[in-house]
Amino acid sequence: MPVGFGKNVLKSRGRPLSVMAHLKRSIVEEKAEQNCLAHALVIAIAKVDKDPNYKVYIQGRKIRHVVDSLLETTGIDLSNGAGNPELVLFQEHFREYKIVVYRGLSCEGINFEGRVDSTKRLNILFDDVQRHYHVIANLTGAMARKFVCTRCNKSCTSYVTHA
Repeated sequence: MPVGFGKNVLKSRGRPLSVMAHLKRSIVEEKAEQNCLAHALVIAIAKVDKDPNYKVYIQGRKIRHVVDSLLETTGIDLSNGAGNPELVLFQEHFREYKIVVYRGLSCEGINFEGRVDSTKRLNILFDDVQRHYHVIANLTGAMARKFVCTRCNKSCTSYVTHA
């Protein structure tokens, strides 16, 4: 006889963020060794714009050319890694999107938030240990909350009652 109530509740139980990114379906695990921030931004833009190549980008096909042309047009060098200065440069290039980088799987752990008023949000997850970026496809699923307010980035019990 199985034990439990039939729910597959995913708790962190002290697991590192890289393992949680692999387990959660709402987080797209980026497998690129180099330029992972550029890869994550391309995948997030494809997700927001409902690009037909979104699944192909996740699998790692056809994305190398797009990332190389993005880095050439912006002039951003990611050879030493990517931090807040590179995020500011990407935010200046992508004015129609608001880039939000989360440090962990909590709503309050925001590492970077672009100062752009846009309804299109690119939610990125940063792993401090491996210094790697992942894409958050579904923010409420990744944070394990019922609702996450897109204006103040706080979790709440219902979207209707949150002001």
